[in-house]
This record gives sequence, structure tokens and C-alpha cells, in this order.
Amino acid sequence: MKKILIVDDDTAVTNYLMVFLVQSGIFEPAVINDSREVEDKLASESFDVILLDMDMPVVNGMDILNKMRGKGDETPVVVLTGVSDVNLAVKSMKLGAFDYLTKPVDEDKLLEVLDDAMAHGVLNREIDDLPPELSKQDLAHEAVFEQCTTQDPGMIRLFHQIEKLAPSDLGIFIWGESGTGKEALARAIHNSSTRSDKPFLAVEADSQDPDRFPGFFFGQDRDWSGSREEAAGVLEQADGGTLFLNNIDALPLPMQVRLKRFIQKDEYYRENSTKIRKIDVRLIVSSTHDLTQPEYKDTFSRDLLYHLMVNSIQIPPLRERSGDIPLLAEQFLSEERDKTGKTIIGFSDEFLELLQSYSFPANIQELRTIIQLAVANEESDRITVDSLSATIRERITPTAAVEGLPFMPRKLEEVIREHVAKTLEFFGGDHEKAAEELGISLDEMERHI
Repeated sequence: MKKILIVDDDTAVTNYLMVFLVQSGIFEPAVINDSREVEDKLASESFDVILLDMDMPVVNGMDILNKMRGKGDETPVVVLTGVSDVNLAVKSMKLGAFDYLTKPVDEDKLLEVLDDAMAHGVLNREIDDLPPELSKQDLAHEAVFEQCTTQDPGMIRLFHQIEKLAPSDLGIFIWGESGTGKEALARAIHNSSTRSDKPFLAVEADSQDPDRFPGFFFGQDRDWSGSREEAAGVLEQADGGTLFLNNIDALPLPMQVRLKRFIQKDEYYRENSTKIRKIDVRLIVSSTHDLTQPEYKDTFSRDLLYHLMVNSIQIPPLRERSGDIPLLAEQFLSEERDKTGKTIIGFSDEFLELLQSYSFPANIQELRTIIQLAVANEESDRITVDSLSATIRERITPTAAVEGLPFMPRKLEEVIREHVAKTLEFFGGDHEKAAEELGISLDEMERHI
């Protein structure tokens, strides 16, 4: 039996919940109607999960949650709230509540959320109990992480955390700078899970016109005019498997609302349809931004954000694990040897030192591109600094090497045109990649060429 603490000043609510949870055969409930008693109760007894009302006299639910987390008590908490208290519930999730439910409580949903909250609590304890020294060889699914080349202790610990999270069906939010390997980690999660023999689909949230994205994602039924045919969305195509939604912050707010409904209820509806559909898909989402920052509060739903962040993974940028640069460079060189048939055997020490002194704002993908271009330029058996074009050498050479040069004012258009030209050269003339790196449209970039 699982021990659950119910905290609510309304005796009618606690009596109903106590009877229902006892009859479920899963829980052994304890009830507190006076919120002032909670602190002593938690000091003397431990629980698998807590069901916590927010609106109570003297000591409200937010005060209780604040004190718990301040003392390091990570017991999973599911918040009870009235419909008018959604903003308060969202704040509670920011403090670490697992989820919130509105009164009156749907019984099936209550059992589902409590089960997920307890599973999340077990996972957190297992992750906290991981030993300080870990290796890739200790992974149960080491082969799954073969393409995630690293010797960094922080990354290896991240792999072990992923192995703990992977078997559950809980959604995961991955965030990190562009080019850090978010999709590779999402694939590793999928391949370490019980869904590994089912589809894995990767979708860019900004890959479609905003007006068409709902149909692309959720699917669409034939409209009355016949201009749009029935089509399954990528969500249905991933049935039974995993859907990775990259750059989630690009979703317009109405789409965010629909996505939150799917996360909360595992149900959705197609475009041009009111029929509610159920589906079994694990959702992994990602962003290059820290969406908790104030500048995103008007463009990204706080409600959705804190649902997503219950299980979050942050990937460190390459500059914070520079010891991985030689390993990754060797991996990319091996890939290029296979593609080109060239017999390049390695790198000069000077070349590797230059790479390790560079900050790599575009992370792993930028390193891959540098190696690709160096291999294309080199005809001998070793890559050196001279294998790089002058533009790339200038770009990755430490700033200190050019300090002291006098500043020369120039027209802004001239500076922009030069920067665009260098970015194009860096990406081997690929206009789409260059525009993406510059953060502008193709049309805008081409106006500066």
C-alpha cells in the first residue's frame, strides 16, 4: 500500500477522497484538515505522495510547499485547486509540484496523476542515489550512446540519468544551445525505452506555416469544401513510439494550449473535426532557450512550461567540456574518410590546440562543419591549421591574437555584407544553413550578398 497525505480544510472533500482512495486498494490515506499540523506530520512520518489544497486559512498550500522544498523534502506533491486558482497552481509547479488537478476531481485522472507522481518521485530518488563516479561501461544500454561521444563526467552522469528516465512514459524537456545534440539524446531516450521497436519521429516546431502546423501535427479531416483531404498527423504516425518536438518555443500560443491538453489528457482532435481521439505517444520536447526567463512569459505558456519541466535535462555547451573536442574531431574525421576515401590519419597538435581554445557558439554541429571543410581542403595525410581557409582561421583564432589592432570605423552595411560572406564561406556556400546561423530569412540574407 502507498502512503498518501491529503491536506484540505474542507472535510467533505477529504472524507470523499479518503473513501475513494481506500477503495482503490492502492493507498493508505492520512488526512489533515488544519494546515498548521502539516509541518509536524511531515517531520514524524514519510509519505509516497501528498495531495495538497492551495486555498486554506492560516497556512496555505503555497506556504507548505515552500517550507517543504526549503527543507529539502522532495516528496511528490499533487496540487488541488479551484478553477480560478490556475495561476497559483502554475506557481506551485514552478516550486516543484508534480501536477495540479481542479475540483471536483476526475477519479480516473486522479489515480493516473498520483501514479505518475510516485513514479517521478522514485526516479528522482534513484537519480539522487547515483554514485559520484560513473562510466559509460556501467550503462545498461551502452550501445545506445555510441554516437554520443564524450569522456566528460557530467555528460556520462547525464546518460545514467537518461537510463533512469527512459523506461517510464513520462514526457521529457531537453534544453541546450543550438548544436549540442538534443535530437541525439532524444533518440537515446527512445532506444533505451520499452518503445524502442516503435516509431521515433523528429519534428521541427517551426517547420511549417503556423496556420498549417496544427493539421501537420494533429492531422486533419476532410473539410466541407473538399479542398483538404483526410490525413494523419505526425502525432498519429508516432503511435506507440516517441515524438521529438524540437524548438517548442516556436509554437504559437493557440497550439501551445492544444499541446497542453494532449500532455494532460493524452487526447486530441484533428483539424476540421470535433471528435476526441486517444493515442499512446511519448513526447520529448526541446528548446535552445531557457524558457523560465521573464522575456518568454508573454510568448510561451507558463502553464505548459511547468508541465514540461517536471522532467528536464540540460545539455552543457561544448565549451564547457572542451576535453571532448579531440574525441569528436576524430569521430567526424573518420566519417569524412569513409565518405571521401581520403587517407588523412589525424590532426596536428597545433590544430587541436586551436580547436580547444575556441568557444564554439554553434557547438557540435559547428565542429563537424569545420572538420568537413578541413578534410575537403587537405590533400596530405594530416590536418593542420593551414587546412582551414583564412576566414575560418580568423573566426576560431582566440580574440587575444588580434587585440591591440586600432579600431577603424566602417559603414554598417559593409560590415554586415562581410559577415554574411564569411558565414556563407564557413558553411560551404549553403545559403539555408548560413541564414539559419545568422538568424535571418534567405531573402534578407541574399540582400546583403
